[in-house]
Amino acid sequence: MNTFLEEVVSDIISEKVVDDDLVLVVPSKRASLFLLQKFAQATSKAGFAPTIYTIEEFIGLISGLTYASNTQLIFELYQVYKSIHGDKADNFHDFSNWGNTLLQDFNEIDRYLIPQKQLFAYLSAIQETNHWYVKADKTPMIEAYIEFWNSLETIYHKFSKHLIDQNIGYQGLVYRKASQNIEEYAAEVNEGSHYFIGFNALNTSESTIIQCLLDQKKAEIYWDIDPVFIEDPVHDAGYFVRSYLKNWSHFEKNTLKGPAPNYLQEKNINIIGVPRNVSQAKYVGSLLKQFTADSKHSPQSTAVILGDENLLNPLLNSIPDVVSSINITMGLPLSQTPAASLYSEFIALYLNWNSKGWYYNDIISLVSHPYIKRLFKKPEETLTQLYKEIREKNWVYIQPEQLHNLSKEDRSILQLLFSRKYTSPGKLLDASIEIAHELKERFESFGDSIALEYLAKTLVVINEIKIYLNKYDFIYDIKSLQSLYRELTNKETLDFYGKPLEGIQLMGMLESRNLDFETVIITSLNEGILPSGKTSGSFIPFDLKQEFRMPTYKEKDAVYTYHFYRLLQRAKNIYLLYNTEPDVLEGGEKSRFISQLLSENRVEGSIRQIIASPSMSLTAPIRKSIAKDVSVLSLLRERARKGFSPSSLSSYIKDPIDFYKKYVLGMRESEEVEENIAANTFGTIIHASIEILYQPFVGSVLRPEAIRERISLIPEVVRNAFADYYPNVSLTEGKNLIAYHVIQRYLHKFLEMEIESSRNHKIELIAVEEELSTTITVQGLEFPICLKGTIDRIDKKDGVLRILDYKTGNTKNSEVEITGWDAITTEPDKGKAFQMMAYSLMYNEKYGTENFEAAIIPFRSLENGFMRFCTKEASGGRYSKKDYIITSATLLEFREQFELLIRKIFDQEVAFEAPQN
Repeated sequence: MNTFLEEVVSDIISEKVVDDDLVLVVPSKRASLFLLQKFAQATSKAGFAPTIYTIEEFIGLISGLTYASNTQLIFELYQVYKSIHGDKADNFHDFSNWGNTLLQDFNEIDRYLIPQKQLFAYLSAIQETNHWYVKADKTPMIEAYIEFWNSLETIYHKFSKHLIDQNIGYQGLVYRKASQNIEEYAAEVNEGSHYFIGFNALNTSESTIIQCLLDQKKAEIYWDIDPVFIEDPVHDAGYFVRSYLKNWSHFEKNTLKGPAPNYLQEKNINIIGVPRNVSQAKYVGSLLKQFTADSKHSPQSTAVILGDENLLNPLLNSIPDVVSSINITMGLPLSQTPAASLYSEFIALYLNWNSKGWYYNDIISLVSHPYIKRLFKKPEETLTQLYKEIREKNWVYIQPEQLHNLSKEDRSILQLLFSRKYTSPGKLLDASIEIAHELKERFESFGDSIALEYLAKTLVVINEIKIYLNKYDFIYDIKSLQSLYRELTNKETLDFYGKPLEGIQLMGMLESRNLDFETVIITSLNEGILPSGKTSGSFIPFDLKQEFRMPTYKEKDAVYTYHFYRLLQRAKNIYLLYNTEPDVLEGGEKSRFISQLLSENRVEGSIRQIIASPSMSLTAPIRKSIAKDVSVLSLLRERARKGFSPSSLSSYIKDPIDFYKKYVLGMRESEEVEENIAANTFGTIIHASIEILYQPFVGSVLRPEAIRERISLIPEVVRNAFADYYPNVSLTEGKNLIAYHVIQRYLHKFLEMEIESSRNHKIELIAVEEELSTTITVQGLEFPICLKGTIDRIDKKDGVLRILDYKTGNTKNSEVEITGWDAITTEPDKGKAFQMMAYSLMYNEKYGTENFEAAIIPFRSLENGFMRFCTKEASGGRYSKKDYIITSATLLEFREQFELLIRKIFDQEVAFEAPQN
């Protein structure tokens, strides 16, 4: 296969003497490197190489201006904007949100040599029409809005002059200046001394410059395109070249140079659908492994083209070890490195500071960063102590001093990381540099060269920001600093070092210009990625762009179409990957390019379509089981001595594995910081509040007027309960404030219900929160079983004793009704019935009382009344007879089931097993 560059070099060598007076202009640096290689390969003797420029370098040379960085341009533009609008100007942070768009529009206006006065007049008129106002006087907001649009021309001219005075410019300004200087440049160069190689979509400035040199016979131009696309009047791949053939005077007497018929030759095309983006990276890795195993395959003739450059990281992690050499033309975005993320976290921490301190999750996020851990002398001890303090003291907001005292060994680092002094961007940057120096020492001691590279590049960005801080006075807050830091780290890349002309080439679509490969893999062929679709980041409306012949999404699609088909022209083995599970973030449906390929009249079998997916095998779930050995039985016996609570035994009924972890091994779920009140805390506060409210009534009959007097105490009682069980948290905002008022409402509603009940019934309060404990002998066991628990309330209603349990969660009547006694220890949804009967058994064992009731007070549905435990007939449905009285016979039935449960727990042959579901 002869590549495009080989054909061009052969043609030039046959016509010209190659030396440094020969100027070659190409689209990209990558193309210039490969072009130089082709010249070296085609020349047998030593000599001077031709002078090769990228198009940007060439135009910069003609203009006499230096390209300014985008960051510098934003600062300079803001200076000009602020000088025009004064006090009415947005602050720098707000300006940076739209300043880049304005800069891009200025860029397009100049690159396409648009008459500025006319365009800005149109734009102002359109905006004024869009905001036409019925009243004679416009509102101040509308006035300011129209004033901004009317000032754009002034901003443009003042900004251009401001840059030219410094001998710098944005790309468009450089291009416009070069197009003004081209006649002068052309007069100084020799005839036939310039070659433009492999261009397609030229802006007006480029077109003007090239046409001037062509018309004066100072240059030649080679086009990298297949004739089939030029001859097809509607194919977008030839859209631009066809327009040049029609409109350039050069082609009235000259033919196109470069087009070669390669596209319709036999090709092996594979269209592969892969689910999700990461799977595409994995599939590319499998292809590269396959190619490496094939001795006929040449790595140098293989290219992986990333349609979506976000796939770079997953792809790098998917390249198999057998691939010996790979050249990466794209840089790794600095924002994706650990060093950049560290400073992003650090700046965000100080941005989120308020008078209460730092939110605990922000602290945890920073100290959990792998680089921060390296700063500590004793990372495990220091971080463990931090987490312990946060959990045990429920620190939701944390002051710097609380952190400084966590560790003596790491006190200096903690003071460096957490300080009240970093209130300005300058002080925060100084601290960032000091952190970088500390990290550098640690990385050098560990010999971590990659981390040092990440850190060095990030430090360059931080120092660049410091320069801007010293030069400009409008970055005065941390929010603006964060915005600037994000912009710089998003634009900066870490370059990969290697041998650029060896191995498999990994690149983006634009880097592939002028390069040809036998084997091409293209990823992310989905709408919205390839092509990119209707994305618009411009203040200039679509119809105005059309009027002034500025590029729209139509031209953008034609650019992508050209690059796609150009890659396919000389390739023999083509692999086109697309995501079969499209979404907003990962592109739309299968690309139109694939549909267009499938509609072509190709040899049957030359295009193969497959859907690739990883092989999957479903394994039957293993039911978890834990055998009871001697040590487990010993722990169970110790637990029996200390006492089982009704809730612990109902836990066994629900999930024996959970019972084993909590009540045999003593494992507890790790405590979390309660920034919002948890369900168990909610219940605890209600229990504590009712105990305080009802304690004075114990031993007496409830009177309506006495209960009403307690209603006024509810806010204070609840507040004190929060202070006891839920300290360090404000109840003045957010979900905690809502919970505080919900609890008050529950208690108020409950007391009102009690007032009504005490009017109609005689209710004698016997006890609140009474702790009970009893020892039960179980047949078959050599040791007694201790059963203990706390009964929320014991009273008598019209002479009938009641054992009452408060529940703040969802409760249904079916949970406290049983039809057969075996269900109470085998069905998890009867757990509440089991608990009430366990409390009843304990009370009976202590006081010998019979013929009483047990009930739940459901705070979530007080209007439904108390939910009483009952036994009922299995048949009869909702109308079946119910027995609410707990008698000696009832207790005997429950005790029998209770002993069966205890024997099962202590039976060594019965393992702890997870429930079936």
